[in-house]
Amino acid sequence: MKRIAGSMFVLVAMLATASALAETLSKIRETQTIVLAYRDSPPFSYLNENKKVTGYSIDLCLKVVEAVKRELKMPQLAVAFVPVDSSSRFSAIIEGRADMECGSTTNTEERRAKVSFAIPHFFASVRMLVRSDSDIRNWPDLRDRKVVITKGTTTIKLLNERNNVRTLNVGIVEGSDDMASFAMVEQGKADAFPMDDVLLYGLKALSRDPNKFAVVGDPLSVEPYAIMLRKDDRAFKKLVDKEIVRIVESREIYSMYNYWFMNRSGPGGVNMNMPMGNLLRESLKYPGDRF
Repeated sequence: MKRIAGSMFVLVAMLATASALAETLSKIRETQTIVLAYRDSPPFSYLNENKKVTGYSIDLCLKVVEAVKRELKMPQLAVAFVPVDSSSRFSAIIEGRADMECGSTTNTEERRAKVSFAIPHFFASVRMLVRSDSDIRNWPDLRDRKVVITKGTTTIKLLNERNNVRTLNVGIVEGSDDMASFAMVEQGKADAFPMDDVLLYGLKALSRDPNKFAVVGDPLSVEPYAIMLRKDDRAFKKLVDKEIVRIVESREIYSMYNYWFMNRSGPGGVNMNMPMGNLLRESLKYPGDRF
């Protein structure tokens, strides 16, 4: 009886797994629509001046959509967009209101307990923005300096860890938001502003004189941004990852990156002038979701 019960358990588990494997693709086939979640996170995803959803992550997701059309033999498959915020993006995927989340979401171990992630398409890292005429080039140069941190961000933890290890005696002040923090460096009220490098490049590009600022410092963290998917839907994840690998191997990823980060193609026609970082460049040599 124990052997029969064990066999039944295995059979039920296999059936449950088989059901999960086809969940997203079956839903898309039945509804004849694929739903993409996005949040206001330029240049990854945002509404442009024509109220069109666009961005680097959106372009990647739309490539995946074309792969889904081919897989399901549904060339007229409709695409719908659903706006989300930093918290609702997870429930949108988990509850099935969206099939992919296309933005700037970091793949973390904690999040992988609830959702899955495709192969990363961007790596952010915490670095710091300084004035170009500053002698600050790396974290040890912050000794006895004043640093501004945006209120409510996790950067404070990273900086405190570095401060404690190196005994830098850094003076920390808070900015109410990223623009306020940037203004403190601009006005000489702070020597450096640590934050995700991609956000710093955006602030630099939007400033009155971008040449007056530099993004410097070894990365304090690695933030792999990836398309978010429902957990344990291996068939759909395999399809998504396969398309991303195709984009990488065909080198389309490089032209897509340059369009959004090295040309006047981003929000407001601003060139972020952010060359592809070594972390992303190295990851593209052997694309995968293990890191």
